[in-house]
Amino acid sequence: MARIAGVNVPTNKRVIIALTYIHGIGSARAATICKDLKIENLRRINQLTDQEIIEIREYIEKSFMVEGDLRRKVAMDIKKLIDLGSYRGVRHRKRLPVRGQRTHTNARTRKGKAKPIAGKKK
Repeated sequence: MARIAGVNVPTNKRVIIALTYIHGIGSARAATICKDLKIENLRRINQLTDQEIIEIREYIEKSFMVEGDLRRKVAMDIKKLIDLGSYRGVRHRKRLPVRGQRTHTNARTRKGKAKPIAGKKK
């Protein structure tokens, strides 16, 4: 297993797919990394030399905020919204959808399992 940005990336997958296992790197960013470092998209992680893995690791550390730092930044941004008392912060605090989705029916992922209301009659 190759270790990049503190994550064990799977060795039998293609480089573009394996890089997406790192939080903060999606398919577009993985493609950019491969293009900038001149690594073929079809190669697999276990086919890379140690030097190429080191180049990928250094490029990611230099260019992007990933894993722990990114998670910490997102959490701090949400905490800042909550402390300010902004609309989005209030929605986060109440565990409701933040980006304008409807909540009358749906939003079960965010709100949790439906709770029956006692005493409601026709």
